[in-house]
Amino acid sequence: MEPIQTALSQWLKGKENYQASMNEMKSKILSSPEIQAFLAQHPQITNEQIEKQLIKLYEFDYQSKACENCPSLDGCVNVVQGYAPEILVENEKIKLIYHECPRKEKAIQQQKQRAMVKSLHMPREIHEASFDQVHLQDDGRVEAFKKVQKFYHDSKTNLPSRGLYLYGQFGVGKTYMLAALANHLAEEKIDTYFIYMPELVREMKSSISDSTISEKIERFKNATVLVLDDIGAEFLSPWFRDEILGAILQYRMMERLPVFFTSNYTPDELEAMLSQSGRGKMEQMKSARIMERIRQVSEPVEMNGKNYRDFQN
Repeated sequence: MEPIQTALSQWLKGKENYQASMNEMKSKILSSPEIQAFLAQHPQITNEQIEKQLIKLYEFDYQSKACENCPSLDGCVNVVQGYAPEILVENEKIKLIYHECPRKEKAIQQQKQRAMVKSLHMPREIHEASFDQVHLQDDGRVEAFKKVQKFYHDSKTNLPSRGLYLYGQFGVGKTYMLAALANHLAEEKIDTYFIYMPELVREMKSSISDSTISEKIERFKNATVLVLDDIGAEFLSPWFRDEILGAILQYRMMERLPVFFTSNYTPDELEAMLSQSGRGKMEQMKSARIMERIRQVSEPVEMNGKNYRDFQN
């Protein structure tokens, strides 16, 4: 209530005749179109009640109702930042109740949407990605974009069981396209876990010592949509390949949960990389097993075109 008292003090400051000042303030308040409309809707309010509750009318009148007097949410001029007043009559008394203002509602919605997109060592920019910012000047992006959008539209009624394995040269926009998908899925209250694979490898190695590895694996297994970004960018040890990646993919394959991948390698090239442990045919079989799971949870789609980062610059 301090802002109202301050405003009243400023109003009366330097006024020698208090009653004249009060009458002037009352006249100003009652001439407000919003106050006039309110009193017209409630003709039962008497002059005596108006006199007694003038402060309520003033409190309502001087505040923004739809952010019209506020430069930003942080610069909100209202009694409670981010909340706008609603005036009503209850038990013959004027009452004010407060609701989130439009900017506050938008901020809350954005917070909720961001909470739906969890990430492990991904840049903040993924939260700003959007379909309308995907560059499609090159035909090499169009097919992937169509399939990403189809997944999004299908997920509104029934979540597809397969994601996409987007592969192609560095900088063609694979990560950005899937970040845009994650943000649009968030609008439908579908959560996505976005993971940068090289950091996941390091994260899992460090988790051995603090006994959190099982907890983290469960989190990735159960995400509604999982994105593994830049698979193949770092050597995957047999332990990580079989015990971590294999376990996650096996669970999601059985539960029919989609996985999206980005990679600079074709599926065949990735399979060759996953078998590089120096143990011959045994590793080739295990690598083939991982790739079979990848194919079960995703569809391979090639992306090519101009370097996306160069295009932005």
